[in-house]
Amino acid sequence: MAQQFVQAKIKGDKVVLFIKPTCSYCIVAKEVLSKYKLKPGRLECVDITGRSDMGSMQDYFQELTGARTVPRVFIGEECVGGGSEVEALHKSGKLEGMLQSIGALQ
Repeated sequence: MAQQFVQAKIKGDKVVLFIKPTCSYCIVAKEVLSKYKLKPGRLECVDITGRSDMGSMQDYFQELTGARTVPRVFIGEECVGGGSEVEALHKSGKLEGMLQSIGALQ
C-alpha cells in the first residue's frame, strides 16, 4: 500500500516532498523551493505524519533512496535527497536546471 501511494505521488514531471511539518530539514527544503516560481500544481508536499502506513512508507524510502528520513524530495521521479541536499543543489545552481528540465518553472 505504501509503495503504491509513493509511486503514484512521484509519477510525472513535478516536485514532491514527503515531509513531517515540524521537521527542521523539511522546513529548509520547503523554504529553498519557495524561492523558485513553480507552475501551479508542480509542487506537492505530502505530510506523512499520522498516516497508519508511515513506518512502511519510510521503510520504502530506505529501499528506494537509501534513507528513510524525511524530507524525501523527488524531482521528476528522481530522489534528490533531503533538506541539506536540496539546499546544496540550490547553492550550486544545479537545482534550477533540474526544475527546468522537468518543465516545472514558470
